[in-house]
Amino acid sequence: MSDRQHAEGVRSEKLVLGVSGSLREQSVNTAILKAMRNLAPEGIRFELFEGLDRLPYFSTDLDQDTLPEPEAVGRWRGRLRQADAVVLCTPEFAAGVPGVLKNALEWTVSSAEFMNKPTAVISASPTQTGGDKAHASLLLTLGMLMADMPEAGKLTIPLAGKYVNESKEVSDPVLLDRLRAVLDAVVRP
Repeated sequence: MSDRQHAEGVRSEKLVLGVSGSLREQSVNTAILKAMRNLAPEGIRFELFEGLDRLPYFSTDLDQDTLPEPEAVGRWRGRLRQADAVVLCTPEFAAGVPGVLKNALEWTVSSAEFMNKPTAVISASPTQTGGDKAHASLLLTLGMLMADMPEAGKLTIPLAGKYVNESKEVSDPVLLDRLRAVLDAVVRP
């Protein structure tokens, strides 16, 4: 980075924020995001967001200009603002988006961090449908938030467990190519 870029605060790399809809330690969805982090080409920093479970339940009573922003909410919104793109990867719970992820998205309604933000949407499920209901619900919510969701950045992964080895790493070359294409869809102009 040149002195001028540094002085102006211009980053020489793009930041992609990966967000898992699962809080499980051995989550397949988190393993998929880690695989994407490993696939990130030079010039792309792929970072996993941790802390969805620290967000308070969304309430408009807490989200007012006259009140201090809860610390966890400020961290969440701040990381989203800093990101050049976002990749959401979620399981499906009870035919929908897990509550922790939906809650996190609700905290961005009034602050508009997703507006025009390149955003990829992946659902990975042990079922044959690949979490299609959670995927559809997430697309609907992000559409209301005016996220920029390129078609090539949308992916459902049925029977997701078969793509992750005992070390919780994605090793399937076909899936890795698909994940690379999803990442490319949100980081290429």
